[in-house]
Amino acid sequence: MFIDQLWNSLGYNFTIWAGFNLFILGMLALDLGVFHKKSHTISVKEALLWSAFWIALSFAFNALVYYWRGPVLAMEFLTGYLIEKSLSVDNLFVILLIFTYFKVPSKYQHKVLFWGIVGALVLRGSLIFLGTELIQQYNWIIYIFGGFLIITGLKIFFDKEDDEVDPSKNIIVRLFKKFFPTTDEYHEGKFFIKDGVKRVATPLFLALIAVEVTDLIFALDSIPAILAVSSDTFIVYSTNVFAILGLRSLFFALAGLWEMFKYLKIGLSFILVFVGVKMCLAHTPYKIPTPTALIVVGVILLLSVIVSIIANKKEAKAEKLAKENNE
Repeated sequence: MFIDQLWNSLGYNFTIWAGFNLFILGMLALDLGVFHKKSHTISVKEALLWSAFWIALSFAFNALVYYWRGPVLAMEFLTGYLIEKSLSVDNLFVILLIFTYFKVPSKYQHKVLFWGIVGALVLRGSLIFLGTELIQQYNWIIYIFGGFLIITGLKIFFDKEDDEVDPSKNIIVRLFKKFFPTTDEYHEGKFFIKDGVKRVATPLFLALIAVEVTDLIFALDSIPAILAVSSDTFIVYSTNVFAILGLRSLFFALAGLWEMFKYLKIGLSFILVFVGVKMCLAHTPYKIPTPTALIVVGVILLLSVIVSIIANKKEAKAEKLAKENNE
């Protein structure tokens, strides 16, 4: 009875929440237990196919929301999905750095990302429930979230140099190594091994910890951003879930193409500022409608990609001319 009252207070009954999470867990089990049962290096082609699958699944769920809950929530889901997906791209750069630092073999990277996503679902779910409850109980918190997004967006825009992330300085990783024995060698795809009577953590598990902490940090930006679009807990949660589900495939699809999207970070800064402003105007006569927000976010992302491609072509042409002149 208590659980039903809790879920009903969030707008949906326990059956819907349980059914949705069981479906997601089933998809994850199918992914790791069937299609990626054997550790192997993910090719760009395979990653693109899986990315297409997860994106198609997200749009199929969006259609379900449209027929189930109506066009308003369907629009909120689509807008939130685009925001979460775009913000997750920045997360991929840090994950790449973590894998490079820990020298994670390519065939084991999928396993780290898989369990990282499982942990992210739990952590983000907790933050979403907390965030929506706070906004419902204390309306003024929405202005704090909005201001935080604006400041974060401006910081990203004016930072001329990317902040270097050093996994060795990660406080969680350092604490773990201080209280738990670790080894510097990989043992196939194992997170832990037995060294005599002791259980020892491998670098693969340390990489997993770093990925989890990184996602938690990025969630502090992305969750307030989606709360600016929708106050429906289930929509906010499902948007995060579908954005995270495709993160692994997106990582392998873009692993060798980072330089092609050099202006995407600037686009993300504009998105954060815009979403922060939308949040601050939520209870004013100048409230920004969700369809408008969807168009603005889509246009910013498109322009970021187009400008990046044009800039890359100009640089390639300049390098070619310089090479010809030197010859």
